Amino acid sequence: MALSFKPIRPLLQTGANAWSRWFSYIGLGIGVLLLLCSIQMYINIQQLLTEGSIRKNGFDFVSITKTVTNETMGKPDKNLFKQADIDEIRSQPFIDGVAPLLPNQFRVQLSAGDIIPFRTDLFLETLENDFIDTIPPSFTWQPGQETLPIIISSDFFEIYNVFAPGQGLPQVSKETATGIPVLVTCEGNGQRQAFVGKIVAFSDRINSVLVPKPFLDWANLTFGQQKEVEASRLFIKTKDANSPELLKFLDKKNYKINKDKTILGRNKIIIDSIFSGLGVFGILVVILALMLFSFYLQLVIARSKDNLRLLLTLGYSPAWLSKNVSKKFIPVYILIVLFALALTQLMQWAFHHFAMYNRPELSSFVHWIVGIIALFLIALSLFTNYRLVKNLLYKLN
Repeated sequence: MALSFKPIRPLLQTGANAWSRWFSYIGLGIGVLLLLCSIQMYINIQQLLTEGSIRKNGFDFVSITKTVTNETMGKPDKNLFKQADIDEIRSQPFIDGVAPLLPNQFRVQLSAGDIIPFRTDLFLETLENDFIDTIPPSFTWQPGQETLPIIISSDFFEIYNVFAPGQGLPQVSKETATGIPVLVTCEGNGQRQAFVGKIVAFSDRINSVLVPKPFLDWANLTFGQQKEVEASRLFIKTKDANSPELLKFLDKKNYKINKDKTILGRNKIIIDSIFSGLGVFGILVVILALMLFSFYLQLVIARSKDNLRLLLTLGYSPAWLSKNVSKKFIPVYILIVLFALALTQLMQWAFHHFAMYNRPELSSFVHWIVGIIALFLIALSLFTNYRLVKNLLYKLN
């Protein structure tokens, strides 16, 4: 027949020094809340860093340029990337690839004919296909081909639609733009040739007007003045554009990168330190709360030692008594950790909806790791409580 702990529960004088018990409960709750919130915010930062930029096959692609200063202004050889610069960048362990954006070395004019009364000087660039986010099958060119496929930056297209009404020009949708042929006129070296340009895609990654590399190589030789074309921009391929090692290297070389893509990465060390510090502080508070509660248990057992010795003399085993004494506090530990987890969930929901404006990289719910940590803290509290009571009772035996 199973023994009941209910008749002997009054023999434990648990009412003594209740303040230490409640202080330990409050301290445990604060420590668990700090720890869970720190872990969740650390996960949020990592998700923003790894998923906040345009990625392809798990890589970030960002452009870099040399910083133009008063000393280098007007000196193209100082602001252009040499082959030695490209080789040095490619050799870095945190960079998985690098490709130059090669520009046109001749005059280019763009017009939309009679459909849209629009004419402007234009620049063209080319980039390796592996670095472009949208590559349709039609993005190819061969010598003698009069049709020229073009990939335009989505930002450039939006700028046109913003300023078009003020210039008396019609706004155009992307679907319509891909169906409108444009006239691309190339001029240089006493030669002039027109091509029928066709917008085949829009790029969210590259702020430029891209044409196939075979075309620009041919056109630079035909219409350009320079034999060797050097790039003022490079695109780098890396697993993490916010890597502190990458950003330190770029700062050391005085290279400029889009800060909107790396604003979190530049503060990554500080942010990680803050939340790591909060996490360590939370762990310390949890440990101190458990220690304070251990003092309370020692006091309870010390004040009830005569009754407990009598129970041990009557045949109650220390293991059975410690199990049942510890069981008394199980609901309290579970409620404290679940309450801290609920507050963490509330903070995560508010952070996602009000601070991050429902950014798709984040979730309104806490990460599953936070739930695992909460269960671990419950188990740790119950285990330390049980071991402490068991050791104290064995000393009385």
